[in-house]
Amino acid sequence: MTGISEILVLVLLITGILILPRLFKGEPVKKRSSSKKLKRLPAKIRFGIVLTLVYPMVAALYLKPWNESMISYISYGIIPVFLVWAIVWIMSGRKK
Repeated sequence: MTGISEILVLVLLITGILILPRLFKGEPVKKRSSSKKLKRLPAKIRFGIVLTLVYPMVAALYLKPWNESMISYISYGIIPVFLVWAIVWIMSGRKK
C-alpha cells in the first residue's frame, strides 16, 4: 500500500505546483524598457548626473591630483559627489 500512497502524494504535489499558482495569479506587471525610463528623467536628475561628471573634472583640474595631492582631491572632489547622491537617495526613499 505504501507504493500507491507515495504515487498519490507525488500527483498531489505536482498538481499543486502546477495548478495553484495559476489560480492565484494576479494581473501581469507591465515592464518598462530602460530607454523609456531614460526619456522620462526629470531635468533635476539630468542636471545632477551632468554635475556629477563635471564637478570631479573641474576639481581635478584645480587640485591637480597627479602632483601628490590625491587626498585633497578625494576629499574635495569625490566625497561631496557621493554625499549629495546619498542624500538624494535617502530623500527619494522617504517620499515614497
